[in-house]
Amino acid sequence: MDVRRELVGRTGPEAADADRPVESYTLVTGDGPAVTVWTYGATLVEVLVPDRRGRLDNVVRRLPDLDSYLDRARNPYVGSTVGRYCRGVRRARFDLDGVRYDLDRNDGAHHVHGGTTGFDRRVFAARVEQTNPDEIAVVLRLVSADADQGYPGELTVDVAYRLHRSGRLTFDYRATTTAPTVVGLTNHAYWNLAGGGVVDGHRLALNAARSVAFDADLLPVAGPPVDVTGGDLDYRSPRPIGGAALDNFFVLDDPAWAAELSEPSSGRRMRVVTDQPGLGVYSADGFADRRGGLCLEAGAWPDAPNRPDFPSVRLDPGGTYRQRTVHHFTVDEAE
Repeated sequence: MDVRRELVGRTGPEAADADRPVESYTLVTGDGPAVTVWTYGATLVEVLVPDRRGRLDNVVRRLPDLDSYLDRARNPYVGSTVGRYCRGVRRARFDLDGVRYDLDRNDGAHHVHGGTTGFDRRVFAARVEQTNPDEIAVVLRLVSADADQGYPGELTVDVAYRLHRSGRLTFDYRATTTAPTVVGLTNHAYWNLAGGGVVDGHRLALNAARSVAFDADLLPVAGPPVDVTGGDLDYRSPRPIGGAALDNFFVLDDPAWAAELSEPSSGRRMRVVTDQPGLGVYSADGFADRRGGLCLEAGAWPDAPNRPDFPSVRLDPGGTYRQRTVHHFTVDEAE
């Protein structure tokens, strides 16, 4: 196990963290997968995984250079850590302990993925961590000031990418706060197990019998999640994605597994296990690289700060936000 550290470049004068060095950390197993993470946005840039012939391909979509990541028009959260709150908050506001908090409005009247200068636009500090000979990690830290994007409390966040020799990639999140607040983190990687092209030929399975019903703004409507049995969103048995335009949030009731994505031509298979209550699934139809990857975003339910009937996203001083999502990579030998 080894790690390579390189300087990617510097942020520009207009960046949220202006004129800061951006570093790349590549975790190497030596005889299998390798993972590259940048400190800008705590971004997952490469996941090299072998196919059934032993060929290594990058199975997450990436942009060509740092300038592309810095440009919002070219970077729809590609591989980034999303926070303080993933997905949407209706009317960009919520009440906590009788106090109204107004958030940055970056999606019409609403707040999405942490705001205009969310965690995806920040430069994290990084350190390498190795607690056993079979696993190595890069741990990225960000301190988000009180009132950042409207959120209460100073939030200290650690995002760890852990690579095991077996090919297991783990996202570990921790956060603490100085005041009552809300937190919901996720990773916004666009997965493509073929290493290129579109994801239509991939097969998807989801361990979910319910989804959160959305309105035209992709925010939850009143009422409980809906049963997907027998409908277009029933992926409990593996089936091809085809031309389905997915931008949905699925309820995860069984912690055994969340999703399984496979690609027949390469033989690559990725099984996702998480301790989170839901999974956002997005087929990248609005990305310039249309349908070039599939987002599988484990995390909090959308608009939960305004929905007491949804799983709580509250974090208080003295407590610790914890989240773990694991990606297991395997290869199907037979075509």
